[in-house]
Amino acid sequence: MALGFVINDMATEQDNYTTIRLARTAIERGHQVVFIGLSDFIYDADGTIRAHAFLPRDKAYASDAELLADLQATDAQRQAVSVDALDVLMLRSDPAEEIEDRPWAPNSALLFAQLAVLKHVIVLNDPAHLTDASNKTYFQHFPEEVRPATCISTDADIIKAFIAERDGYGVIKPLQGSGGQGVFVVTPDSGGNLNQMIEAVTRDGYAIVQEYLPRAADGDLRLFMLNGRALRVDGQYACIRRYNDGDDARSNISAGGKFEMAKPDADALRLAEIVGPKLSRDGMYLAGLDIVGDKMMEINVDTPGGITMMEDLTGIDFSGLIISDLERKVRLRDLYNRTLSNTELAMM
Repeated sequence: MALGFVINDMATEQDNYTTIRLARTAIERGHQVVFIGLSDFIYDADGTIRAHAFLPRDKAYASDAELLADLQATDAQRQAVSVDALDVLMLRSDPAEEIEDRPWAPNSALLFAQLAVLKHVIVLNDPAHLTDASNKTYFQHFPEEVRPATCISTDADIIKAFIAERDGYGVIKPLQGSGGQGVFVVTPDSGGNLNQMIEAVTRDGYAIVQEYLPRAADGDLRLFMLNGRALRVDGQYACIRRYNDGDDARSNISAGGKFEMAKPDADALRLAEIVGPKLSRDGMYLAGLDIVGDKMMEINVDTPGGITMMEDLTGIDFSGLIISDLERKVRLRDLYNRTLSNTELAMM
C-alpha cells in the first residue's frame, strides 16, 4: 500500500516519535511511505491533490535514527506526489506546536485531508471529526462518569471560585495545547501565585480547570486505543505509567516525566470500554487516553505518542499490528469497491 504521514515539519521530527517507528515498520513490509508537512499540500486547478513530500530512499533501516537521518539529510529525496493515489493518509501533526507561529496550518491540513477522503483515500483519524476532537472541549462529550469535574473560562473570578469550592485544589491548563505545556497544579499553598497561573494560561485564550485527583501524585496511565478498543498484543496492553519523582507535578514524557510499562487495572479498562463507542462513532482510529484512577484526564487524538518506548521496553511489535490493521482496511475498501465511508473504514 501507499502510506502517507502528515507531520508538522520534517525538520522538527525526532527519532523517538511514534510516527517514525510506524513508518519504519511499514517500509520493512515493502510499503511505499511518504511524509507531508502541514504547509506542503497543493490543490491543482483540475481538482487533484498533490504534496511536496519527503521519500525514504532505502528499503530497510537499522534504526529509527537512521530513517530520520535519511529524511533530514541536506540531499533528502523530495518530490511532488499524488495524495489522491495514496491508500492511507495518517494525520500525525501536533496542533499545539503551531499555535504561535502557524496557527492556520493544522486546520488547513485538515481541509486537504477532507478532500482526500472524497478520492477514497483512507484518512486516519477521520478528518471530518478531528476538527472538533482536537480541542479539549471534545473531552466534555464523553460520559460524565469518566471525567473529572471541569470548568472552562477566561474569567479569573470564576476559575478561583471553582478551585475554592474544592478546598484550594485544582489543575489549570490551556484549552489548546499538549505535552504538559502551561499546566499548573494548584494547592492551598499556591497563595498569590494563583493569579499568575491564571494569567499565564488565559493570556492565550480559554483555560480548562479540573478537579485535582490525589492519585495523580503517583503519575498517570497512557493507554492506547485502536479501533475503539484498548490496544493489546500477545496479552500485553500498549500502556505505560508516566510519573515524575521530582517536584514537577507533570508526568508527560516531553515535560521530563519518566515511564514504565504498566498493566491497566479494572478501572482503566472499564473507562476504555466506556469511551470506545464515541471514539468509534467519530472515527478516532488511534487515540491515547491519559488516565488517573477511574477518570480520564486527557485524550490525545492528534498524535498520541509512546509506541516506540513501549516496543523498546518489551520487544512487542505494537507498530506491526497497527500496520497490519491498515493493510486490512485497504483490502476491505477495495473488496467493497470503495463504497464504505471513511468513518466506517476508520473503525472497522
